[in-house]
Amino acid sequence: MTEEHNHKMRVDVDLVRQLAEMLDATGLTEVEVEDGDRKIRIARKAAAAPAVHYAPSPAPAPATHVASLPSSDPAPAAPAADHANAVKSPMVGTAYLAAEPGAAPFSSIGKQVAAGDTLLIVEAMKVMNPITAPSAGTIKAILVENGQPVEFDQPLIVVE
Repeated sequence: MTEEHNHKMRVDVDLVRQLAEMLDATGLTEVEVEDGDRKIRIARKAAAAPAVHYAPSPAPAPATHVASLPSSDPAPAAPAADHANAVKSPMVGTAYLAAEPGAAPFSSIGKQVAAGDTLLIVEAMKVMNPITAPSAGTIKAILVENGQPVEFDQPLIVVE
């Protein structure tokens, strides 16, 4: 045997234990450290995601026809939401109104904003994406709640 094959790798058992504890504490499934030519990788199988079962939605109630009599003064139509100047979500994700829990919100109704100011954050795939004001103006309405899922092109905040 050559001299290279005669020496045994020295394993720092305490380091391995610390790395395993780190996996438990952080919920990670793998951690790797490298020190010169020595590399230690600790991995465990990810826990299977719990199965989610959805109950079927109830069937819609059958429509009933109600005859209406003509009226001389028709009922006023419901006001349409004015979202003409709304900043819309560029992606599907979760809207956050502040940088972190307990922090002051980025936006509030009546606040003056400049072009480029952060209005809120949309998290998508663990990436925090700042949504900025396209132009200077005043925040007239906040159309989402903190932690609310949002869809692509959904109106988020009205800036006029």
